Amino acid sequence: MKVYITRKIPEPGIELLRSRYEVEVNPNDRPLTRHELLEKVAEADGVVCLITDRIDAEVFEAAPRCRGFANYGVGFDNMDIAEATKRKIPLSNTPEVLTNATAEMAWALLFAAGRRVVEADAVMRSGTWSGWGPLQFIGQEVTGATLGVVGAGRIGKAFAHKSKGFDMKVLYTDELRSEEMERDLGAERVPLEELLARSDFVSLHVPFMPATRHLIDERALRTMKRTAVLINTSRGPVVDEAALVRALREGWIAAAGIDVYENEPKPADGLAELKNVVMTPHIASATTTSREGMALRAAENLIAMLEGTRPRDCLNPEIYV
Repeated sequence: MKVYITRKIPEPGIELLRSRYEVEVNPNDRPLTRHELLEKVAEADGVVCLITDRIDAEVFEAAPRCRGFANYGVGFDNMDIAEATKRKIPLSNTPEVLTNATAEMAWALLFAAGRRVVEADAVMRSGTWSGWGPLQFIGQEVTGATLGVVGAGRIGKAFAHKSKGFDMKVLYTDELRSEEMERDLGAERVPLEELLARSDFVSLHVPFMPATRHLIDERALRTMKRTAVLINTSRGPVVDEAALVRALREGWIAAAGIDVYENEPKPADGLAELKNVVMTPHIASATTTSREGMALRAAENLIAMLEGTRPRDCLNPEIYV
């Protein structure tokens, strides 16, 4: 059988698939064009795809032989699950293996934005620093602060648990109560508006879906403290990026740390010009452990699909009933 991988992933995943199937990998270090994607899936029995590939009815029509699509990534808003289910085509993602890496990145952004690390680094590199001063680069102290966690799934919980060493008051908002967070951290479950109003640091850990689009909009940003720091390692469209630019420029909040963007790969106009935002290029899962784990997990899921069994991380398990 033939497997197509839409962009090069770490070798362990590719080698696992090559041990069983004929494998072709996109040789270019860029997302496929739509035309290329439709052309390449046409002869594939299975596909490893990325969040940059829109997997929908048009793709399913173009891939009559395909027995499944394994997403390399925990997110899956690029996949039309309803359409795939209707056609009984299995889909999967790669949860769990990137949980700690993403939680760590949220903390890296929290410290970098809260303590103005990147801004201070730029001054040192410019050669313009004139020496220590009592009012230079004053940021937000983490120890003893109130931490707001929006979304108490795997990554949100992992992120919150890493606050233990900083003696923080933890607030969280989620549709479901987390007894674990309440027991281990003394976390308090509150409505989003209350969390935003009380928190010194707000970190977003929700999936992207219609209900979370612009969850953090102008009203939400104006609800936050003027000294607050916003962190987003979830999905770009969860934040109204144009409103965030205004919030940072006009001082509604103190700073932000952003790893994902509403219209990737381009940030909103004006965002990159601001000194009080730390911007990274969607690298939250970029550790050797995480990325190799994702590659193996995607490969294992696809192997299950091709062998006619339910993959571990199936997004539409009802097709196997």
